[in-house]
Amino acid sequence: MTLTVNGEPHPWREGLTVAALLEEKTFSFPLKIVLVNKRLVKKGEQSATLLEDGDVVEVVHLIGGG
Repeated sequence: MTLTVNGEPHPWREGLTVAALLEEKTFSFPLKIVLVNKRLVKKGEQSATLLEDGDVVEVVHLIGGG
């Protein structure tokens, strides 16, 4: 049972949340967008959003500059 995270396989387990996945994958950059199956998951929803076997997760790092 697996997820796809930024195009790579990642093991899925029951009870895995978006927030836990971000910690496991060390996505620590402050500005990021998280999509699960092409649906935006807001920062305030990440701890409560459970992932399912087969989900496709995309994490996009936002950067700014001048």
